[in-house]
Amino acid sequence: MIYADNAATTKMSGAAINAMTACMQDIWGNPSSLYGLGQRAKEALEDARERIAVCIAASPKEITFTSGGSEADNQAIRSAALLGARKGKRHIISAAFEHHAVLHTLKKLEGEGFEVELLPVGPLGTVTADQVAEAIREDTALVTIMYANNEIGSVQPASEIGAVCRERGVLFHTDAVQAAGHLPIDVRAQNIDMLSLSAHKFHGPKGIGVLYARQRVPLTNLIEGGAQERGKRAGTENVLAIVGMAAALEESCSHMAENAAKVSALRDKLISGLSQIPHSALNGDPTNRLPGNVNFCFEGVEGESLLLLLDDRGICASSGSACTSGSLDPSHVLLAIGRPHEVAHGSLRLSLCEENTEDEIDAILKAVPEIVAYLRNMSPLWKDKVSGKRTFIL
Repeated sequence: MIYADNAATTKMSGAAINAMTACMQDIWGNPSSLYGLGQRAKEALEDARERIAVCIAASPKEITFTSGGSEADNQAIRSAALLGARKGKRHIISAAFEHHAVLHTLKKLEGEGFEVELLPVGPLGTVTADQVAEAIREDTALVTIMYANNEIGSVQPASEIGAVCRERGVLFHTDAVQAAGHLPIDVRAQNIDMLSLSAHKFHGPKGIGVLYARQRVPLTNLIEGGAQERGKRAGTENVLAIVGMAAALEESCSHMAENAAKVSALRDKLISGLSQIPHSALNGDPTNRLPGNVNFCFEGVEGESLLLLLDDRGICASSGSACTSGSLDPSHVLLAIGRPHEVAHGSLRLSLCEENTEDEIDAILKAVPEIVAYLRNMSPLWKDKVSGKRTFIL
């Protein structure tokens, strides 16, 4: 099997598994309990908090554990919105290609009287700091722009956006779920007020994540019931998963440069090879993109059929976000960068990690052109394009 869907989830690392195994055997107490077993769990919990904070240049007091990136996004956006509303600020700036955890939260806030402005992202899938500066108003409560796009991999100028927001006194949140462990993050230097991350995107366990919130940024509770996480997220902490997340993030960050160099080389080889397929197009910025992200559109091909035939050859890939894989609608991200519906339906996302090999890239480059040709040969629409009855888009 060739696994090329690391943007959906990653295989757990040995470091995470070992840390969690030790925790299951020896540190299984409730961290809120006062006796020794509980206090050992508490120590493990706080040690993990400190280690995670170091990885993003934060303070441990600014780290709140969540069930994952979606919960962290929800809590960050809702907290900033309610804080703004108390000051008469109900304008929120975001981007058209955000993850649905952000977009759906913003949609709910619109129903509660907030005004949401979604900035266009252009053909390369990038929001500029100038766009943000022009959009900020006196009543802007929050700017939420993702660190790197989960589908097309375009990396956003987080530092520049953060600088604009800090200068204008507006809170800046970034969904860094795809970036954490793969790109350097320094919340202090980048003027990031709130940041979301999820462990299973960097070889940690599923169902655990982090919301970083700068000190003096008050959080609104999504879950009530207990005093855990400084009273901001009720429920007994999942110490097992938290310890695994800390181990995985620490390992990813310590090997970030070498992993990025290896994975970027594989990515570039894959992009070069797939670009040879006629009437195809790379989605996203060709250079300023996540190390492992490759996203293409192939005219005359349905993405679902492409994925199923790749699966027959033992290749795991996707056509967009795993969170919307059951939808028949074209990707909102591809529509946002200007791909027409017909082309957006024929997308393929291949996302690599440091465990992928040159031989696997060669196998993908053999399989994809063959499958694309096979599917096109079956398509009446494609035959019309070849015959000249219809025009090509790509």
